[in-house]
Amino acid sequence: MFVYHLAGLVVHSEIAFPGAIEATAALGAAEVTIARGAVPQRLEGAAATGLTWSMTEDDFLLRVPDVARFLISRGRSISVELEGGAIEDATIFLAGTAFGILLHQRKHIVLHASAVKVDGGAALFCGPSGAGKSTLAAALAQQGYPFVTDDFCVVALDAAGAPNVHPDGRRLKLWAQAIDKLDLTAGRGACVRNKLEKYYVEPPDAANDSLPLRAVYVLQDARPRLDVSVTRPNVVDAALALGRNAFRPQLIRRMGQNALYFRAAAAIANAAGVFTLARPLDFALMPEVIARLEAHWRDVRAAEPAA
Repeated sequence: MFVYHLAGLVVHSEIAFPGAIEATAALGAAEVTIARGAVPQRLEGAAATGLTWSMTEDDFLLRVPDVARFLISRGRSISVELEGGAIEDATIFLAGTAFGILLHQRKHIVLHASAVKVDGGAALFCGPSGAGKSTLAAALAQQGYPFVTDDFCVVALDAAGAPNVHPDGRRLKLWAQAIDKLDLTAGRGACVRNKLEKYYVEPPDAANDSLPLRAVYVLQDARPRLDVSVTRPNVVDAALALGRNAFRPQLIRRMGQNALYFRAAAAIANAAGVFTLARPLDFALMPEVIARLEAHWRDVRAAEPAA
């Protein structure tokens, strides 16, 4: 049995979770269990269906043809049955889509973002695949900012409505070029997927506790030779940007969580701040990008009221 601390949850799994770091201390009772077992071909009484999925109020059936079927139940368990594929292929979908659906069942706010710890809180970097989220988090981790999460970022609102981030307990996922450019070869681990030049990378330091959300940066490509810039959109545009960077936005609508995400987006925009970080995608400019972020963090600190 593998034990992990993922997205703030204690996870007991019969299946090795790719890229996850096993817990080294006792975490208590399981909040989520993952096991191999029989999974139905279809769900009786499904409230909604798609080409490869169906769902009821409590269950979500996901099928990856010729690989595996996944039954995600009540935000508490995932059952996996292979469809002729190897378990290594199935775990890619388990760690991504299936676990993301489970988090949606638990009514968590799930963003496509990487994050590092800054000034006792979490700074998030959002953007589509290939935007450089993981690379920027890795570069900041090298500069002494503890790694918080990569790819999945779970945000929870506390009793007062303040947003907090749960560390995800996973390694970075970086392309071979980024590993070479950032000199992270010593921490490179297994390949994320066969025939893909992307690898798990051990972070130099990692945060383990829930952190208040300090800021969200939506990554934007800038034309070469333009200055690296940080700007703040209005609240409406900020909320729309967060919605675009949610995990599987279509699921939010299907699962009736639009209002939940709108409230969370407003809370994040008002309490933490949502910003656009524009920079050219050029490894040579990474020191300039980090310097601009650090200047912004100093400005934010200076604007905060004295304790």
